[in-house]
Amino acid sequence: MIAAVVLAAGFSRRLGRPKQMIQVGGETLLARAVRVAGEAGLTPVVVVVNAEFSDGLLGCELVVNEQAEEGMASSIRCGVERAREVGATGVVVMACDQVELRAEHVRNLCAAPEWVTGSGYAGKVGIPAYFPAARFEELLALQGDIGARELLRGAASVVDEKLGLDVDTAEDVERARGLLES
Repeated sequence: MIAAVVLAAGFSRRLGRPKQMIQVGGETLLARAVRVAGEAGLTPVVVVVNAEFSDGLLGCELVVNEQAEEGMASSIRCGVERAREVGATGVVVMACDQVELRAEHVRNLCAAPEWVTGSGYAGKVGIPAYFPAARFEELLALQGDIGARELLRGAASVVDEKLGLDVDTAEDVERARGLLES
């Protein structure tokens, strides 16, 4: 059982409104991420939100990150802790704003279940990324707003340059809509 940990507790300060709820291609960014995780066969799909999040979302388990102001590491800890509680053998840590993420890519990340595998784009290895349960303690020790970057150093990767588009600004929203609504 490989769980999804969808990071959706950020405050979208650069965008000025909660990006999780932005509609692109007929669904919110968050609903899209949940759908892709489900299509990839991940279970449970754990969505980490901040205390201000109030919308219902089907097909997932919501976990409120009371320490969301700390940054990405606190959300990873919340999601991984929940995955560990339910006995997951691994997790795919993913954002809610990578609009070109596909289920096939997520499945490919999990192809070697004993190895950490990240996504290669823009000359780096980042999320979405798969971590086996043997690495949960390292994920639970993360601090601050840097995420799992150090744990992905030297990791295997599945390359998809389209993942370089994430939604952080109004221009990114328009670009995403152009790609998915054309």
